[in-house]
Amino acid sequence: MSKKVISTATLLGMIAIILGAFGAHALKKVLSTEELVTFETGVRYQMYHALFLLFIGLSTSLSEKSQKIIYYLTVSGVFLFSGSIYFLATNSLTSFDFKKIGFITPIGGVLLISAWVVLLFDFLKKNKKEK
Repeated sequence: MSKKVISTATLLGMIAIILGAFGAHALKKVLSTEELVTFETGVRYQMYHALFLLFIGLSTSLSEKSQKIIYYLTVSGVFLFSGSIYFLATNSLTSFDFKKIGFITPIGGVLLISAWVVLLFDFLKKNKKEK
């Protein structure tokens, strides 16, 4: 599982860098300042969670079950949260109104928060056993 988590973390990190550069250069010409800030928020949270997954994949103290749950929550959360933010920020460039699916952004956020909660519970559970 660790190999899969670390591979996904590096892929999410690479994509975040690519999208950040794309936003800073190509989108800067066609989006408003507010839309660019929104796009950058998606990139920032994607990178935060790429690093989070890297930590999870390298951690030896996490149970396999927790690692797997955190992995799926984080990947789904990034896809829904950052993905929807990318579409919402570039909404003015398409004919589809992505505001109609804007409700998935907070769902993605809840999944990301849930991944951190699983990490906390796994840590507290292990800490309790050691006492």
